[in-house]
Amino acid sequence: MVFLTCLAGASRRVLAGVAVVCLFMLAFGAYLQHGLGLEPCPMCIVQRYALVLVAVTAGLASLREGRGWQMGWSVAGLLAADFGAFTAARQSWLQWYPPEVATCGRDFYGMIENYPISRALPMIFRGSGDCTAIDWTFLGGSIANWSFLGFVGFSVVLTALLVALLRRGRPQF
Repeated sequence: MVFLTCLAGASRRVLAGVAVVCLFMLAFGAYLQHGLGLEPCPMCIVQRYALVLVAVTAGLASLREGRGWQMGWSVAGLLAADFGAFTAARQSWLQWYPPEVATCGRDFYGMIENYPISRALPMIFRGSGDCTAIDWTFLGGSIANWSFLGFVGFSVVLTALLVALLRRGRPQF
């Protein structure tokens, strides 16, 4: 109860913190790509877009004090974080249990440009040969594993913040 009250009082700082952590994660992804030469697979690119959405929504939510404003943008950020967690979980599963026949299909942009979205999305989440590759690890976890943990962390923080904001609007007896 006390935690939720403190969280609601510091909601702008918490949301700004989420946005900053997202920016650090995006910068680390850019380092892995451009500094170490690791090419992102289609699912990695989708996770980056989800991370950008979490950063933007959390940043926008932190700009104003209004409860409705913060709740609206926090819900949008929560949806983006959950989508990112789903994508990272799917990629982790593909890495742990690679398909018998792994084909290196089109890249992300080739899928989006050449197919309607209703056909491209299943192709992206099916994964390709490069989505199953583990090119970098830290403490035994792949990039997809760590990405999943990050998105779950954002989901937990945003959910707790939403609960705190909901409770702040109700009279306490």
